[in-house]
Formats: sequence, structure tokens, C-alpha cells
Amino acid sequence: MRTGIATVCLSGTLKEKMQACAIAGFDGIEIFEQDLVTSSLSPEDIRKMAADLGLTLDLYQPFRDFDSVPEDLLAANLRRADAKFKLMSRLGMDTILVCSNVATASIDDDSLRAEQLARLAVLAGDHGVKVAYEALAWGKYVNDYEHAHRLVDTVDHPNLGTCLDSFHILSRDWDTAPIEGFSADKIFFVQVADAPKLSMDVLSWSRHYRVFPGEGQFELAKFMGHVIRAGYAGPVSLEVFNDVFRQSDVERTAVDAMRSLIWLEEQSAKWLDANAESTLNRAPGNRAPGRRRYPMELATLPQVAEPAGFNFAEVKAADTAGLEKVLGQLGFEFNGRHRTKDVQLWTMGHARVIINEQDPAGPAAAPSAGGSAPAIAALGFDVDSPVIAAARAQQLKAPAVPRKSQANEEVFQGFAAPDSTEIFLCQGSPDGTAAWINEFGEGLEVPAAAARNAVIDHVNLAQPWQHFDEAVLFYTSALALEPQPFAEVPSPSGLVRSQVMLTDDRAVRLVLNLAPVVQQDSANPGTARQTYQEHIAFAVEDLVGTARAARDRGLDFLQIPANYYEDLDARFDLDPAFLATLRELNLLYDRDADGEFLHFYTATVGSVFFEMVERRGGYDGYGAPNAPVRHAVQYDHLHRT
Repeated sequence: MRTGIATVCLSGTLKEKMQACAIAGFDGIEIFEQDLVTSSLSPEDIRKMAADLGLTLDLYQPFRDFDSVPEDLLAANLRRADAKFKLMSRLGMDTILVCSNVATASIDDDSLRAEQLARLAVLAGDHGVKVAYEALAWGKYVNDYEHAHRLVDTVDHPNLGTCLDSFHILSRDWDTAPIEGFSADKIFFVQVADAPKLSMDVLSWSRHYRVFPGEGQFELAKFMGHVIRAGYAGPVSLEVFNDVFRQSDVERTAVDAMRSLIWLEEQSAKWLDANAESTLNRAPGNRAPGRRRYPMELATLPQVAEPAGFNFAEVKAADTAGLEKVLGQLGFEFNGRHRTKDVQLWTMGHARVIINEQDPAGPAAAPSAGGSAPAIAALGFDVDSPVIAAARAQQLKAPAVPRKSQANEEVFQGFAAPDSTEIFLCQGSPDGTAAWINEFGEGLEVPAAAARNAVIDHVNLAQPWQHFDEAVLFYTSALALEPQPFAEVPSPSGLVRSQVMLTDDRAVRLVLNLAPVVQQDSANPGTARQTYQEHIAFAVEDLVGTARAARDRGLDFLQIPANYYEDLDARFDLDPAFLATLRELNLLYDRDADGEFLHFYTATVGSVFFEMVERRGGYDGYGAPNAPVRHAVQYDHLHRT
């Protein structure tokens, strides 16, 4: 699949955007007119630079408000088009995007539109230019891609075709199956963008909330499947208008964009395989037995199963005393220090926490750790084949994270997530044990009977505001986690956007939180890790007993207001003795049709706190009604003088 991206997707100057696209591995780019107009580079300079970078210049865009106008305005539009065609010749470009009219259209007449488009096609042919006509979702008279294609067919000129843009089609819920009936030589260009499902006017939605494929909720694999079945073999190019992306680091955004197309290519191939017999394949030469072949070749990634569970969580700190104290009070056992590394192992059943004693402020520190305060630094996941899973992540442009190993030590495959959390892939075992445990001493993997079934239930990670969507795509594509609909949780500092990523069996639950901007670290712009707290949650079978034992060991619980328990009683009409127990131990409670949820939180150490949970019945949530309470109490504690 030939990959492309519109320069409007990225921050910076045109030169910086082109360089970032080349670094990320794109085949070509669309030049957005404003980027050219504001550039100090001449068209000839841009043409040479693109050639030097190995980029093709695939599309010049946009040419607006051409059709459905009176004759005098048409004459002006043709003069404007003639100037752009001459400019494209200097750039070495042969395709221009012409959008359906939204501003000056005053005549609703398809025959007139066809006549005007025909005159444009003739002029374009004189310059060796192809016109890709696109139906904007908010076009005044043409807002349906099938309508645009009918006009193209009516004109029937070799220099006029259509541009299919996933946003303009899917935002209007148009059926994409008719695309298969289009002649491939009339599909001049394909643009893709994803988006969250929002209830707002389509123009504002388009201009501010598009995201890269895999970061929204559109059925892009299905859209691409129909495009490929039609026989299209040209560029698949990203056109994403997003306020955040245009403020973010240009190279990083370009890599995220390229990752999204790699993911989309794989998902499109899967959709085609799963729907091989749902419609006739109309593309010439694609009727061979077995797996169908199409003019567009689709690459696939190494296939991996979703993780089987958490293997460990790692917290890094220069001063580990506070972490050691809290884990001990929760009931974790200290299993010693690694024989060659400055790390400790703490376990409760199959829940394992590594305390990394390296100074986070030192040269070998994870960038996310930030100073000497404790912070979540790494997560280990059990997978079927760490080597294959790591190869997949690397093809998705995840930076590798080496882990030094000596003789007889397990070699972990690792890579960095967008927020700099290190992800390590571990060889899972049927009984949940880990071979590397013996590196801390022999015979350690024998959990106490009371805690044998303790596991890591979920991990909550804070995401920098400009990389939240990137993180969603990263965990979806690299770890095969399934994103759930996001929620917004009120806190004293504003709404916290929360997105759950999980496996089908819920063995892995990862919660990504977008902290309010006001909570971010002013000394480190773009980071939220020191001012927005993160946590690791452990599931046990008897939370009340666990809480009593932790209290007896002196644990500092997060103190829950009395008002919470009055409200809890009003909502659930709990047994008075049970309610008294909850109040006594600072436990929180939730219930739904499937079961019950009990949990408590520790005080925060650095930017980390811990949660203990008990799931009863089929309860599958996270105590969402209790989240505002937790945020408020933590905020009060943080700002208490």
C-alpha cells in the first residue's frame, strides 16, 4: 500500500513537515495550499527537496468553491484554476483536489455542474493535470460521495475522477458498499481519517476532532475493503485536522501517523479475508481461486495473541523507603534484591512489584520518572511469543528498550510506550509463574495460601495531553488491547478523560487517563506524571480481611468523607453492619446488575498510590461513581497547607 499524508496534519514549516514525513517512512505527501503559500521555499525548491527525501508529491489541495456558480464567477474560477495548474507544473504534481462548493454555490442543477466540471477537466487536460472531485460532508448541493461520482461519470473525461475521503463518507453514515461498483480508473485519490463519535455539527467535528486511523470509532477497515475491491491501487493518504496534532512535535506526530496506516493496512487485509464472499469481486484479474488478489498489495504484521496477563509492574525511585513501607503494610512480601541489578522484588500471590532503586534523575533513568519521586516506570506482560510480539511492535515503530542481562538471566524483549513507560514482554506459563523469579533467589515462587490468588487487576497511567490518542493506537496495535468507549470523570481541577484498554478475558486492564492541563508539571511542559497520580490495583479474594490486616500494620488509607457513606446508604440501602465496616475501613463500594465491587486506596507516595479491589459476581467495572470522591480527596491532600 502506498502511504501518504497531508501536510495539514502536522505542525511546523513545510520543510520541517517534509523532513518528518521522510523520517517516518511515508511514500508521498499532499501539499496543503496554505503550507506552500507561507513557505520561503520556491516550488522548484520543494520539488527538489521531495526528490532528495524520496517523497512523491501526490496531491495539491484544496481548490474550493468551483461548481454550481453563475457564468461570471465560473470564468474567475477557471482563471484561478489555470494559475494553480501552472504552479503544479513547477512542483511536478499532476493531481489536484477540488471540493464541492460550500460558499458560492447558488444554482442547484446537476446538468450545470457537470458542464462546469467538464470545462475544468478540459483545462486540466491541457496542463496534464487530473482533477479529483470530492463531496464535502457539508457541501451545499453535493455532500454525498455517490452524487459526486455520478457527476464524474456524466462528464466522462479522462482528467476528471473522484476523491473518496473516509471522514466525509463515514461522518454522514453513508453506506460504503457502493464504492465497489466504481470504476477503478475513476477513483483518483483516497484520503483516510478516523474520529470519535460526537454529537455536533459536522464542519466543527471535521476541523477539530479528526484523528489517525485506530484512534477513533469509524469502521475504516470496512471502508478500505470496499475501496480495494473496486480495484484502487493509488495512495492511501491521511488528511487529519486536529488542534492537538498541529501543536505537537512534528516528527513524533509523523511516526504516530505512519503507525496508524500500518495498522490500517493490516486491519483492511483482515476485513477482506473475513468478508471474502460477501460481495462479488469486481476488480479485473482478481478471480483466482484461494485468497483473492487485488491491485493494491497489503502488507501484514507478525500475528500475536493478546497478552495473557500482567507479569509485573515496576516502580522507580531514588528513595524507596516509602514504597517499601506501603507494600509491606498491604501484605506484600519482600523477596530480596536481584543478584546483578539494583532492584527489589515484592510479591503477593501472583502480583509482583519491582522496585527499581536507580535514581530516576540519573542518565539511565526513564524520561517519564521525573526527578526522585516514585513513579511507574515499566510493565511486564505475559505473551505467547515475546520475540514475535516484539517484532510486531518494532514494525509499528515502537522504540526498542534494551535490558542488560548476564548469563542465566531471562532476556526480556522491551519497547517504550508513548508516555515513556517501558513495556516488557515475558514468556507466559500456564500456572502463572515466572522463570526470572529465581534471579532473586531460589524457591521464591510459593505464595502464601491467604494471598495465592492475588493478581494485578489493572494499572492506571497518566497520559500527556498531546499524546493521548497516540497511546490509544499504540496499545491497540502493538499489544492487541481493545479500547472501550472513553468516559469523563469530574475532579476539582476539571474533567479527566479516561479510556480503558483491555483483553477479551479481562486478564489485562489498562486505564489511560488524560489529566487536566492545570495539573501538569509547569517545570516539564507536556508531562503529567508528577502532578497527576497513577496507580496499580491488586485484586484479592477477601478485601475486608486484607484491609483489616493492612490497618493493623499501620497503613495510611485514603480517608473517605462521611458524606460519601450517607450517599452510599441512600443509593443502595446497605445492611447497617456492612455499611459500618465500609466506613470503619475507608472502603468504597459499587454495585450493578452483574455483581459488586469493593476497593480502597492508599495514600500517595511520590506520584504513585495503590488500590486493593475485590470483584464479586460478574462486576466488570472500576467503581466509576467513586472516582470523583477519590480525585477530590487526593486533591485536598495535595493542596493542604
